[in-house]
Amino acid sequence: MSDLFSAARACLAAASPEAKVSATFDAAAAFARGELSIDAASPPPEAIRMPGRPPTPRLVHPRELPKRGFGSNEGRAAFIHAVAHIEFNAIDLAWDAVYRFRGLPDAYYADWISVANDEARHFSMLRARLYELGHDYGDFDAHNGLWEMAEKTADDGLARMALVPRVLEARGLDVTPGMIVKLRGLGDDATADILEIILREEIAHVAAGSRWYRWHCERAGIEPRARFRELLHEYATSVLRKPFNMEARRQAGFDAEELEGLLDAAD
Repeated sequence: MSDLFSAARACLAAASPEAKVSATFDAAAAFARGELSIDAASPPPEAIRMPGRPPTPRLVHPRELPKRGFGSNEGRAAFIHAVAHIEFNAIDLAWDAVYRFRGLPDAYYADWISVANDEARHFSMLRARLYELGHDYGDFDAHNGLWEMAEKTADDGLARMALVPRVLEARGLDVTPGMIVKLRGLGDDATADILEIILREEIAHVAAGSRWYRWHCERAGIEPRARFRELLHEYATSVLRKPFNMEARRQAGFDAEELEGLLDAAD
C-alpha cells in the first residue's frame, strides 16, 4: 500500500485492538520512510459511520457507567480501562483527521500520523497494565462520545481541530495530574508512570490541534478567538468542566482570551 489515504482507511477499518495498533505502527513507519504518498488524485473519503471496533467493550450512555473508586484493584482496572478506551478512540480520531481532510499541507498529515502512533503506544501501555491487574480491554463498558464529536465535525476541518483535540482530548490535561497524585498516594506508581508519559505527550497533541485550528482560521479569514467561543457554545458546553489546567493548556497553544472563553462556556 503506497497511498497515505488508503493506509489511513485501513487503520480506521481495523477492528481488533491488535490489528489497529499493528496497522498504525506499520503505516506510521512506512510514512516516516517516505513510502506513503500524499496523492491529490486519491478517491474522495468515504463516509465512516463507525470505525472498526472489537465486539467489546459494550458502548453505553455515559450516565450508565458506574462510579468506581481507586481503593480496589477492580476500581483501578476500571479507571485504566476508561483511559485505554479514550486512547483507542484517539487512534481513530487521528487517522480520521488524516483520511477525511484533503488538500492540506504535508506537515498537517505528518502531525496527525505522529499523533496516531503515540496514541497506539499509549493504548498498548495501558492494556499491558490491565493485564497485570487481571483484566483486558473490553472487560468494562465504555461510551462513544469522542467518535460522536468526530461525526459532528466530519465536514468542517476547522471545527474538528477546535473541538476534538482542543476540547475533548484536552480534558485529559485537566484531570490527569490529579489522577497521578491519587495513584501515587495508593502506591500504584506503575499506572502513574504511564499517565505521566501520556500527559506529557498529550500536550503536544493538543498543541497540534491549536496549530492547525489557527491555520484553518487564517486560510478562511476568520478571527480564531471569536470563532472558538462560538464553537464552544454551539457544541461543547455539556463537556466542559472546571477546573482547567491553565499551565498545560498554555503549553498546548491556548492564549489568555481562549482560556477566558473556556471559563465562560463552562459556567
